[in-house]
Amino acid sequence: MYNICMIMKKPKIVFMGTPEISAFVLESLIQNGYNVVAVIAQPDRPVGRKQILEAVPTKVVANKYGIRCFQPIKIRNDYSFLLEIKPDLIITLAYGQIVPQSVLNIPKFGCVNLHGSILPKYRGAAPIQYALLNGDKETGMSLMKMTAAMDAGDVYAVKQIKIDDDDNCTTLFNKMAVVARDLILESLPKLFTKELIAMPQDENFVTFSPSIKPEEEKIDLSSSCSQIINKIRALSYQPGAYLLLNDEKLKIYKAKLIDRSSGETGKIIKADKNGLYLQCQDGVISLLEVQRQGKKRMKYNDFVNGNSNILGQKLI
Repeated sequence: MYNICMIMKKPKIVFMGTPEISAFVLESLIQNGYNVVAVIAQPDRPVGRKQILEAVPTKVVANKYGIRCFQPIKIRNDYSFLLEIKPDLIITLAYGQIVPQSVLNIPKFGCVNLHGSILPKYRGAAPIQYALLNGDKETGMSLMKMTAAMDAGDVYAVKQIKIDDDDNCTTLFNKMAVVARDLILESLPKLFTKELIAMPQDENFVTFSPSIKPEEEKIDLSSSCSQIINKIRALSYQPGAYLLLNDEKLKIYKAKLIDRSSGETGKIIKADKNGLYLQCQDGVISLLEVQRQGKKRMKYNDFVNGNSNILGQKLI
């Protein structure tokens, strides 16, 4: 008797993705015996304060398993290598570029995308961040058929996940990586046998999640406490939401609501071993993890110890 799972693993797969979440799913595919013949990732870029050029996470995985990795600056202008590879299926997850129709036409099983939302909600580049920004209690991963229009293709399957109150972007990305892995491993056998049926998205419920711009990382103190906390969660730990303290960025990575008392918005009203409290428009929040410009991220009590004059100062 033939092992149907082994038969399913023969098609040639090209994986397109760049960050850690993509690397996690890529390695899972490889370890489960799928025939990943090439990886396409964004070009390597300098990272950290010293701007050292490092291989992107998916390239690291590709190198580990001896798989070819291509890093075109613009995939729409440089994809001739795919015509030579002749993949049966292309899987994308957080690749970072729009994939042109000319590439979508190449594989016989088409191109599928793992998208970090319950489509049609949060089409675009930052679905996980927007789920946190909006204070959602759940999100999910969608496996969709790729089309030329961004995230508009028919959806094969969805796997939902709860968002906990203490989740931030980093923790939620880690959870979503597991969801993405499970979803693609469950779906591929049926995809290859054409048992998996894609359903069109309801255009009446489309929302978008565009990339968050650097100028949007600054906290707006006219926002409610809940909105401020959600923004901190959505941008932690990278790139980090911030306010200005004496014209320097003070990044805030974790905060919680204390009460709904009123006072002078932006003022530090408590700074001791028991808390670092910021007065907001409709209440007080406790700043739990912060980072002064040029310094390391630290717990509030370490920050207070090193900034004895912080009480009464104003953040803007």
